[in-house]
Amino acid sequence: MAIALGIIGGTGLYQIPGLKAARRVRVRTPFGDPSDAFLVGRWDGLTLCFLPRHGAGHRLLPSEVNSRANLWGFKKLGVERILSVSAVGSLREDVRPGDVVVPDQLFDRTGGRRQTFFGDGLVGHVALADPMCEDLAAVLYAAATGAGARAHKGGTYLCMEGPAFSTRAESRLYRQWGMDVIGMTALPEAMLAREAELCYATLALVTDYDCWHQVEADVSVSAVLEILRRNTDLAQRIVGLVAGKLDGPRTCSCGEALQGALVTDPALVPAATRRKLAPILGDRLPAAPKKRGTKSVRRRVAACELRRAGR
Repeated sequence: MAIALGIIGGTGLYQIPGLKAARRVRVRTPFGDPSDAFLVGRWDGLTLCFLPRHGAGHRLLPSEVNSRANLWGFKKLGVERILSVSAVGSLREDVRPGDVVVPDQLFDRTGGRRQTFFGDGLVGHVALADPMCEDLAAVLYAAATGAGARAHKGGTYLCMEGPAFSTRAESRLYRQWGMDVIGMTALPEAMLAREAELCYATLALVTDYDCWHQVEADVSVSAVLEILRRNTDLAQRIVGLVAGKLDGPRTCSCGEALQGALVTDPALVPAATRRKLAPILGDRLPAAPKKRGTKSVRRRVAACELRRAGR
């Protein structure tokens, strides 16, 4: 059963009420447990897969979210496209609380998060110049405007470590850098999605003006949750419109991200690493040459000795 869209729900979006015949699927991964069970069900004739980023009851800090397990799980289930929903603060006067942004760039201000599937004997370098899937982002922006949102196309999402919000000095500096919105979760999700050859785009729900604004109140959890409560129905409508436009094969380059990206000699990649990354790598890594058995090696050595002895 093909899954049209994977959805990572952020703060305030912990379920998809319209999902029919939904079943909880727990996926065991070599990177530990995902944030929660995946919820797989039908939406207007399409199969969707939903995962609450922070777990049921919002129990995981942004830095505690196991993004490697989450993305590995989506890939294992056969998902090809990921829509990430994220609460963000605005760093621009014209991007107001209640608006939505479909960013096209990311700026990393996190530290200590596991950002790659590679390592353990396998080196890979994917291109991340344009971290969002342009095709999926275009569908997402069209869906947002179609759902009646005040939407902004493009912009840079600055991902901070958290869990505390910015200091006023940081917020003002980020504005000087030309950042557009600030959040805590788009990275390393986007990096890992690219390594897994998944399409990835973010629906950024603007909840506040961070703390740089001279008139608006500083960001607070209560203010964020209030805006998100108002936007829950909007986010769900947008998700439904996006899903309805994805019933077909991908035409973007996201599915070719590993082409030419793997550096390590295939013969040197440990078998354990191959097994761990099998859903990610697919057929991108050539099979390791078969090792000759001990008896075979002994026979070859004996034959060589006989030839040297002229027998």
